[in-house]
Amino acid sequence: MSAFPEDIYTEPKADPDTLKNLGPLRALAGVWRGERGMDTKPKAAGPKDQAYEERYELQPIDPQTNGPQLFYGLRYHEHVVKPGQGGTYHDQVGYWLWEPATGTVIQTLTIPRAQVVMAMGKASADATQFELAATLDDPSFGIRSTPFLDYAFKTVEYRIKVSVNADGTWSYDEDTVLMIKGKSEPFHHRDRNTLVRIQAPTPNPCMRG
Repeated sequence: MSAFPEDIYTEPKADPDTLKNLGPLRALAGVWRGERGMDTKPKAAGPKDQAYEERYELQPIDPQTNGPQLFYGLRYHEHVVKPGQGGTYHDQVGYWLWEPATGTVIQTLTIPRAQVVMAMGKASADATQFELAATLDDPSFGIRSTPFLDYAFKTVEYRIKVSVNADGTWSYDEDTVLMIKGKSEPFHHRDRNTLVRIQAPTPNPCMRG
């Protein structure tokens, strides 16, 4: 039996105030600064730790529907630099989405090295910790990369753990699992940081109107 309704066209009534309906993502809305990031990355000589700083902006979007399916979400842009340097170390855009009806959190992720990911996890509306995952072979929550990346640094799994902290900050711990050419064991490429809010979120367009 399908988990989806027979009526795939009728849209639900949505609350125009996205910030009120973000569930566990509400605490992430706004503009953030993180100055103590750590990246463990693969190099020819072995794993290398690299400190980084970042600006992470997450702004509410208007409610989105797929027929009866309803999402509230945040559009995000993460920009990362090495300490004391101006050039981009990492750039990432996408959406964080919350589906209240199913308790589902989704992150879409696009980076300019020509790779996209869509990860999913479950959480309660008031959760302060949750985890999302994507795998290479999942037809829905999967990973797509260029032929070169699949040849040299194949991403087979992506996980991100989010913790909302009592002091108003939030933290993430990412584990991107790579199969690297010439290596028999997977490499765990990790990124982690704690972010401090520097600006409140801007209301979504429906509320500004």
